[in-house]
Amino acid sequence: MKQTLERPSRPAGQTAQQPKANSVNGEESNKRDWGSIRPRPHARGAKGYTDPGVSNLRFRNPRKWALIWGTLGVIWIAVVWLTGRLLPAESTLTSLIDRNLAPTWAHPFGTDWLGRDMFMRTWRGLATSIQVGLLAACGGGLIALVLGLTAASGKAADRVISWVIDLFLSVPHLVSLVMLAFVFGGGLPGVALAIALTHWPNLARIVRAEMIQLKSSEYIHISRRLGHSRMRIAVQHMLPHLIPQLFVGVLLIFPHAILHEAAITFLGLGLSPQQPAIGIILSESMRYLSAGMWWLAFFPGLALLLVVRAFDVLGSSLKTLTGTGSSREGV
Repeated sequence: MKQTLERPSRPAGQTAQQPKANSVNGEESNKRDWGSIRPRPHARGAKGYTDPGVSNLRFRNPRKWALIWGTLGVIWIAVVWLTGRLLPAESTLTSLIDRNLAPTWAHPFGTDWLGRDMFMRTWRGLATSIQVGLLAACGGGLIALVLGLTAASGKAADRVISWVIDLFLSVPHLVSLVMLAFVFGGGLPGVALAIALTHWPNLARIVRAEMIQLKSSEYIHISRRLGHSRMRIAVQHMLPHLIPQLFVGVLLIFPHAILHEAAITFLGLGLSPQQPAIGIILSESMRYLSAGMWWLAFFPGLALLLVVRAFDVLGSSLKTLTGTGSSREGV
């Protein structure tokens, strides 16, 4: 006997409602699917969406921060220099009634053993240090530029200048600085000249390297074929490319010049004691630190550190903005 298997029959009402239920479930699933692909407010490509990578790039833009810090450095240096230069001479006169006073609102940096206001002396000393640094940095930059251009004029000149650079770099820096300051008789011109004659080798080496790199350029070869002299090529075609590196190098010489001026003045071989200088202030304050007069060295030293740091930040910011050296970073 054959047995036929038949599916159990369902009521008519139940079979009629099944497609309707399936269609309802399908619509709900389609709604869920379409809702999942709708652009959300925080989805990529949606209106009002900001890519976090782009925002982080803008926040970490090195040129933007270099411009901000460089501007702050320029403002701080200008304020220090102008304030120190515009102060009247009577602001640093002695007053025996106000001797050895601790820092107060009337005297923010206190007074010394002669009653002189240390706040006024510090500002005037910083202005003197900036003046010495300006003369020394410009002198060192000029020497480096002349020697760098001369090195590009021929192989013999390049060998001689390389030997002179190595000779100056082989001598201890502070020793040569003290010897030259002693030979020139000290004072502001002698100290500035001594610092200029000892701070050019590193910058001259950079200028020489740039000149050697530029000599292999195509337009330099074309200029030589046109019959131009080597010095004309160095001045007209190579010098414009050296201005950013030279300017950055001069700015980076500033902090070294200021610190070395304070160092040799502290040793008694720099500026005269009658001139307000940070090195003289620090040298004189050493005799009174054991008596508890800490403010005589703390505030002038801190002010000198802030000025040196401002010059360092300014040079580094300019290096980033001009794209010189190893700071070639994309925006």
